[in-house]
Amino acid sequence: MGGVTTAAKEPKQDRSRATRQRLLAAAVACLAEHGWAGSTVSVVAERAGVSRGAAQHHFPTREDLFTAAVEYVAEERSQALRALPGQDRAAVVAALVDLYTGPLFRAALHLWVAASDEEQLRPRVTELEARVGRETHRIAVELLGADESGPGVRETVQGLLDMARGLGLANLLTDDTARRERVVAQWAALLDQALG
Repeated sequence: MGGVTTAAKEPKQDRSRATRQRLLAAAVACLAEHGWAGSTVSVVAERAGVSRGAAQHHFPTREDLFTAAVEYVAEERSQALRALPGQDRAAVVAALVDLYTGPLFRAALHLWVAASDEEQLRPRVTELEARVGRETHRIAVELLGADESGPGVRETVQGLLDMARGLGLANLLTDDTARRERVVAQWAALLDQALG
């Protein structure tokens, strides 16, 4: 009898997980396209093809939904980075810069701006951003083969990530591809000198 109960629960759990993932993907897309003001639970539910009630079952508040969405996609992004094969530093720098030029970065940026004005959202976004930032830094150190015990190495890696974020901001308004490629090549050369 216990086997039947487990078998009966699995499809429901799978459906629930699939609904949750659709909601998270829809939330990131809405945030990237419409910003915080235009992204409501109803809009996300409609885009995900689920009822508002189902959305609220998974995420009781708007803040729950959007912070979970950014965290979910950030984790997927981290897994993709970790899966990169050993490459030259120019390819690693380019991959790290690419993190800040897609819809996730745009969605996260809208969430940051909203958090700067909304007291109930700010601590959640601050904590999320700190966690994502630490993980991205850790992955960058691994991919670059950086030894952080050396003087200035930690700051050099963090400088790369800060520069990548700045390139992402510049890209929001205009296609900055050509300049970005030159900057990436220069940073890779600087990293080769700084990291050995």
